[in-house]
Amino acid sequence: MMRGIRRCCPNCGAHTLFEGYTKVAPVCTNCGLELGKFRADDAPPYFTIFVVGHIVVGAALAVEQNFHPDLWVHAALWGPLTIGLSLALLPLFKGAVIGVQWAMGIRG
Repeated sequence: MMRGIRRCCPNCGAHTLFEGYTKVAPVCTNCGLELGKFRADDAPPYFTIFVVGHIVVGAALAVEQNFHPDLWVHAALWGPLTIGLSLALLPLFKGAVIGVQWAMGIRG
């Protein structure tokens, strides 16, 4: 799972898991593991939404309770933070899901 979070091949640890942002490479160029057989389509976005939602909503409530900013401040702060966190965490969760699938022997 940790190799997947680091976007590495779960078998050998080489940085060959993704070809692009979240496109899984068909085969690891280092060890030959067929990475394209792992299906990580639906779970990573759900995990991302769950984690980002808890972080952003908790922070927004804390800021509102303590500082009472205007609505435009909330929009300017939480919108970009939500997008940034989602973009940062999605590949990590996708790699983690692939790592768990590899560890448990789950293929396509």
